[in-house]
Amino acid sequence: MTAFATRVGRINDLLCSVNLLQWDARVTMPSGGAGTRGQQIATLKGLAREMILDPAMRDAAEAALLDAATEADRRAAQAVLDARDFHAAIPARLLQAQAEQGAPAGKAWAEARRTADFALFRPYLEQAVDLAREQAEALGYEDHPYDAMADLYEPGETAASLAALFDTLRAGILPLLDTVRGRPAPRRDFLFRSFDVATQQRVCHGFAETMGYDFDRGRLDTTVHPFEVSMTRNDVRITSRWRPDYLPMALFGTLHETGHALYEQGIDPAFTRGVHATDLRLLYAVGGTSFGMHESQSRLIENHVGRSAAFWDRHFGTLRDAFPDQLGDVTVEAWLAAIRHAQPGLTRVESDELTYDLHIMLRVRIEMALMDGSLKAADVPEAWNTAMREDLGLEVPDDGAGCLQDVHWSSGYFGSFPTYTIGNVTAATLFAQIRADDTVGPALDRADYGPLRAALADRVWRHGRSRTRAEMTGGPTDPSAYLAHLGDRYA
Repeated sequence: MTAFATRVGRINDLLCSVNLLQWDARVTMPSGGAGTRGQQIATLKGLAREMILDPAMRDAAEAALLDAATEADRRAAQAVLDARDFHAAIPARLLQAQAEQGAPAGKAWAEARRTADFALFRPYLEQAVDLAREQAEALGYEDHPYDAMADLYEPGETAASLAALFDTLRAGILPLLDTVRGRPAPRRDFLFRSFDVATQQRVCHGFAETMGYDFDRGRLDTTVHPFEVSMTRNDVRITSRWRPDYLPMALFGTLHETGHALYEQGIDPAFTRGVHATDLRLLYAVGGTSFGMHESQSRLIENHVGRSAAFWDRHFGTLRDAFPDQLGDVTVEAWLAAIRHAQPGLTRVESDELTYDLHIMLRVRIEMALMDGSLKAADVPEAWNTAMREDLGLEVPDDGAGCLQDVHWSSGYFGSFPTYTIGNVTAATLFAQIRADDTVGPALDRADYGPLRAALADRVWRHGRSRTRAEMTGGPTDPSAYLAHLGDRYA
């Protein structure tokens, strides 16, 4: 192993350890551990940063750049050199503060959400905003402080590019939503019956396996806010939550996280512990090339596969057998209509395909306003409630159902929300391209997902971070395929 590979491998080891500590903090850690857990994570991330900035790392990267035998090797060496410039611009004190803030802020958020009391979380949000604005200033930007943050999660995106994308999507989505609102709503009462949690977990475990998730290299656990996390491709974990009075939350939440996990488990083994499985800017062990690309894989499995007629023609019998009392009077056609029904709701993670991006646009507007100082943290609940009323026609009953529903701000992830919409757009683009294949299309029609997995593995997963999203989709962000998909499903 070269000096370059050895040094990068040690950085990846540290960051995989951070992922494990974060998984534990959100799944099994006792509440009293939040303060010291933040310090532990800060220590490990600080060590990773020091290793990136070590002059010996620079020398190893420069040598690797000269000796690069492939384009992937060249990009790996250049990524390290770019990461050195990035971290040199950010004070170590700021990184320490961000890392230490995460765990206690997450604990405060969870309690604030449970009690629907924004005041418990407000000081942590104020601190997170201050840290994000300081980071944006350190990194620099041309037009808006949000540009620096969005680029962290989706390189090349800016406040202006996102606004243009959202304007196009809004112009296409709102007329469709008006059309749907003018129709009689399908029957949906059976979605809200009493569903045994242990049975939900068993069914979801089976669906994850059906999609190709390898439980020898993964596990499914319970958490407040579902997520996926990777400790190399050999240990990729997913979580879900189980509402006993609403079945789709667990089903589609698990399929969503399975999509993320398939990406990580599908990374080329040669990239394990390497640059192409490590985000050296965000100090995050991840094989996905960007947050938007990662989200495209989860939304593709959740919506393009998991809400398809072919999937439920094959699998509804399994679900009905698991819940005979609850679904015995339900046909597959009624089930499909219910799970596809578009109706504005309060919760992003439970929203339908058609209204989902309106939730994202709301959050991004608030983030941009927090970043440029036109909105104070104390005023977030009012801004949120007003936007929900104007965009979705809904009254928010309390902050738990409103501005406290997402974990992202407690983690300091300002700039990450746009990647959900970029993921939707990218998923539709990729799915349309791949489905046109003579092998994949017919297989999807009979609910055979092997060819789809093979196509995604070859086109996306195996490349890790060695290729950009645009290189894998064939060009810049284009919402046309996504709008066509929504039109086909809802118009």
